[in-house]
Amino acid sequence: MRILAAGDHFVRPALIRAAVSQELSHAGGEPPDFSELTLPWPHEPFGPVGEVREASGTEAELVEALDGASVCVTQMAPFTERVFAASPGLRLVAVSRGGPVNVDLAAATRHGVRVSFAPGRNAPAAAEFAVGLMLAAMRRIAAADAELKRGVWRGDLYAYEEVGGELGGATVGLVGYGAIGRIVARVMRAFGAHVLAADPYADPEAVAADGVELVELDDLLSRSSVVSLHARLTEETRHLLDGRRLGLLPPGAVLVNSARGGLLDHAPLPELLRSGALGALALDVYDIEPIPADWALRDVPNVITTPHLAGATRQTAHRAAAITAAEVGRFVRGEKLRHLANGDVLVNGRS
Repeated sequence: MRILAAGDHFVRPALIRAAVSQELSHAGGEPPDFSELTLPWPHEPFGPVGEVREASGTEAELVEALDGASVCVTQMAPFTERVFAASPGLRLVAVSRGGPVNVDLAAATRHGVRVSFAPGRNAPAAAEFAVGLMLAAMRRIAAADAELKRGVWRGDLYAYEEVGGELGGATVGLVGYGAIGRIVARVMRAFGAHVLAADPYADPEAVAADGVELVELDDLLSRSSVVSLHARLTEETRHLLDGRRLGLLPPGAVLVNSARGGLLDHAPLPELLRSGALGALALDVYDIEPIPADWALRDVPNVITTPHLAGATRQTAHRAAAITAAEVGRFVRGEKLRHLANGDVLVNGRS
């Protein structure tokens, strides 16, 4: 069996190879024949390739690397109709990210290729980062740091009118209550916050057992002094927080988005921040990435920005490799995949 480790500069080919080798060492038989491809992300931004939204590298280099491979483990490789059509021996694509957005699932199914993914791989990292953004925004940490480094001692930030609030006793609203949202909720409750969650797919009993109040989105926004977004981006959730809903936030509220930029309508944000209707904004994701030179929020007060780093820990990279390696092991042993993204493929004879 030939396996292509199509890694990048985060989930490296060597990590993939080591994880898969360890997984398959218990299976016996001939060891797999590995080949490797290193994609340019994150040194070059991901983007659309063919018909897929978020990918790195080119179709041509992937087709060449897949020659003779029946399995590919990757995070960012662009699996398009063209790639599947040119790779008749391929049987499994194991994607080491929370959703296989770099794969044309319909094309994979037509060509009889199973696609798995790695849910929860970055949940601890993303949750910790979101909490960090909350604290930085509420307590003006980034602004104070920048001012001090340019020689300005901002003692005035201790003035009553300028100081921030505490998470203890605050109402924190989480938009989306999956693996990341649940970890954030646990941390918020440890601080002493009252936590609300809005998620139409959440299990009410499980949410209540976590000590979290499940509410409708408009109710959450009108009651929360801190709001953090943790929903997936779909056509249904695009601009989920639009101008009307942003207007529901209490004056001076803090808004954090470390999920997907498209969840948030950016157009109303500059005026909301300048007027004080929105107290602070912390963003790790954007409607356009990388942000353009004329980005409307560049010179707006009380904005904290980071370049899409929430999931960036070494532990995330190792978990991603381990989850996908386990799926490769199940595939080799003829077992049911735990995280199959295209169940319809099982009725296709090529699989």
